[in-house]
Amino acid sequence: MMRTSEISINETAMQVSVAVPESKKLDCFGQNKKMDLMQKLEILTDAAKYDVSCSSSGVGRRGDGTGIGNTSAAGICHSFSSDGRCISLLKILFTNECIYDCKYCINRRSNDVPRASFTPDEICELTIQFYRRNYIEGLFLSSGIIHTPTYTMELIYEAIYKLRTLHRFQGYIHVKAIPGADPLLIQKIGLLADRMSVNLELPTAEGLQKLAPNKHRKNILAPMRQIQQGITQNKEEIVVYKHASSFVPAGQSTQMIVGATPESDYHLMMVAENLYKKFDLKRVYYSAFVNVNEDKELPALPGGPPLLREHRLYQADWLLRFYGFEANELLSEEKPNFNVLLDPKADWALRHLELFPVEINRADYQTILRVPGIGVKSAQRIVRARRNGNLTFEDLKKIGVVLKRALYFITCGGRMMYPTKIEEDYITRNLISVKEKLPFDRDGMTYKQLSLFDDTSVYDWKKAVGS
Repeated sequence: MMRTSEISINETAMQVSVAVPESKKLDCFGQNKKMDLMQKLEILTDAAKYDVSCSSSGVGRRGDGTGIGNTSAAGICHSFSSDGRCISLLKILFTNECIYDCKYCINRRSNDVPRASFTPDEICELTIQFYRRNYIEGLFLSSGIIHTPTYTMELIYEAIYKLRTLHRFQGYIHVKAIPGADPLLIQKIGLLADRMSVNLELPTAEGLQKLAPNKHRKNILAPMRQIQQGITQNKEEIVVYKHASSFVPAGQSTQMIVGATPESDYHLMMVAENLYKKFDLKRVYYSAFVNVNEDKELPALPGGPPLLREHRLYQADWLLRFYGFEANELLSEEKPNFNVLLDPKADWALRHLELFPVEINRADYQTILRVPGIGVKSAQRIVRARRNGNLTFEDLKKIGVVLKRALYFITCGGRMMYPTKIEEDYITRNLISVKEKLPFDRDGMTYKQLSLFDDTSVYDWKKAVGS
């Protein structure tokens, strides 16, 4: 097997070529000759707004002084739009042209929408100019499919290669791998990007066949497996070969659409759990289905996008990743969906009252983690603090425990905070009466992505990219 470090990132010529007629190659960009860079930017930032998997957490790499940019280990997604999407990355599509006709996608082939395509040099220009003016800290690059997956990945590779080598850009880069593209291209991009992701799109092969007939589950899982194996192999190489190139150091992620097909929360959680175990994913993103197309195969959603359901899935996903829960503990075939009125942890605790109350001064760390109102940091602080003596409720409050939820499930020194009935209906009523902070604004979450043009004039942004 070829080592990842044996594929040089200093190659100036592509080793993979695709038989695309020269006239079609010219059409790819020639149709946009009359469109200036800012018009393309407006179209292709808007076209990228439904892709939520743009977190950059998990990699730390300082610039070496020979180029510009660096990546913060804490993640560079410092600011978010009202719907929680990251805005510190330049988040764009390479093109919104697409040969596929996915029923849920605004950029599908059959839609009559404004089309645009960047060139690799334009991607570089935008990234460097926006970065120099402190508007962004990195790049999130996805794309529709031009001609073939491999041809599209060739263009993306050219852009990323030039950014890293010609422009010496050392900031964060997240690239979407396109299923069906040549594996060598995915390998080469993996040596340049910090994170890669392959969108699972829908949780089942049946749903994919129904709503995205041009996509196949096998083609989606193949690059996910390749990236996972490449990361594992690269870690071993770095131990042996100290100067081996890093391969996707921030790991890979994926995204599932929630509500476009009838799968239950239980099914979604089981799929996510399997992805974490089998592909070592850093993150599974959940995207509430937004009906942007008229199609009989799509659900009507009279109540709008299932945003609260998406929120509960993210909370449950957090429990899988950091709290030691398993999917079949949170849900089952008999109880396939989360209670939208309660967070999944509280819902689980109410169904297992036989385990409570927990004595905070004696319970082990994993047991404390399962108490509603106690997070990972609070649990760690509790374990450290009680070495110096028994903790009181006042101590827990200072530590950061949310006592308005935790008080029904814990004791300190054998006593509860208040006289409380360990009874499901009683505790449920009290928990629901405590208003939960939800990630929606007062008027409800909107799906308008925070635009690069929202806070300043178009003139200023044109000036920023030198137009």
